[in-house]
Amino acid sequence: MVSQKVVVKNPTGLHLRPAGILCKEAIQFKAHITFSFRDTTANAKSVLSVLGACVKSGDEITLCCEGEDEQEALNRLVEVIEAGLGE
Repeated sequence: MVSQKVVVKNPTGLHLRPAGILCKEAIQFKAHITFSFRDTTANAKSVLSVLGACVKSGDEITLCCEGEDEQEALNRLVEVIEAGLGE
C-alpha cells in the first residue's frame, strides 16, 4: 500500500464535475483506491462516495492505493488533483 497527502486546489472542491474526473482516472487502475478526509474514507472509484466526503477547496486528503499498479495510480491521481481536476 502507498499513500500520500494532497491538497484539493480547485476553487469549488470535489463537487460533481471534478468528482467525476477523479473517478474516471481512478477506474483506469486495478488498485483499490480510497482517500481519507477528516473521519471519512471514500472510494475514489465511486462518484457518490467522493461527493459524500464533502471535500472543499484547500482541504487536505490522504490518497491510499493498494494493488498491482498502486504507485502508478497514486502518481496519476496526485497529478490530476494538483492540476485542479479540470477547473
